[in-house]
Order: sequence, then structure tokens, then C-alpha cells
Amino acid sequence: MTKLKITAGPYTFVAKLETEAAPKTCAAFLKALPFISEIIHVRWSGEGVWMPLGDLDFGVGYENATSHPAPGQIILYPGGVSETEILMAYGPVSFASKAGPLAGNHFLSIIEGMENVHPLGRMVLLKGAQPIRFDLM
Repeated sequence: MTKLKITAGPYTFVAKLETEAAPKTCAAFLKALPFISEIIHVRWSGEGVWMPLGDLDFGVGYENATSHPAPGQIILYPGGVSETEILMAYGPVSFASKAGPLAGNHFLSIIEGMENVHPLGRMVLLKGAQPIRFDLM
């Protein structure tokens, strides 16, 4: 099992790559490590934080796509109707953009630190953007 360390705001998480369900997305993300960005609160999707990535191309299509990631699940939207983005759910999410419903590739699941997923989401909602970093363990 390949694990990543995620540092977001004051919190640290351990996540596993979903290599069987989303092998191409996982491989593309591994090539981008360390991945450093900022998370902001979602606008249309519910209780989630996201990284807007503009026209960044990971070179993947849809695999293991979902519109309703569970808390602690991380999805990559490879672009198309909306810009490329990565979203982490901290509560109920119905993934969407101003253009309507979307689906993203579930490629990463938090396995340690779940107790801090909701506090991180609330912090981003109430205090604004927070730094996030993904590293191979």
C-alpha cells in the first residue's frame, strides 16, 4: 500500500493511494509529488475543500469517478466542463460547478487523522485559505 503524508493548515494526515481503482490517476499524482497548493472552501458542493488548478493537465481521463465522495476521500477532476481541481470531502458533498454536477476520480483516502478532517474544513470555511502539501511517505 502506497501512503502519502498530507499537511494541511495545522493538521497532518496519512492517506493511501487507491491504486487498484484509479491506477492512472495515482501514477500521475505520484509524478507530481511533492504537490503543494492551497485549499479553499467549495462554492457549490457542500462540505469540502478544494484546490483550483486551472488548466493543469494530469493526462488522465475518468476512472473510479464519483460525485459524492465521503469524508476523508480525495478526488481529482481532470478538467473539461470546469477547471482541473482536487477536492477533499469533510462532510456531505455533491460535487458540482457553476455548470452543474461533476464527477471526479477518487484516488486517495485518508486513513490516519480522520478526527481532524472536519475541523480542517471548518477552519477553511471560517478563516480562509490554508496551505496543503502532499509527500510520499
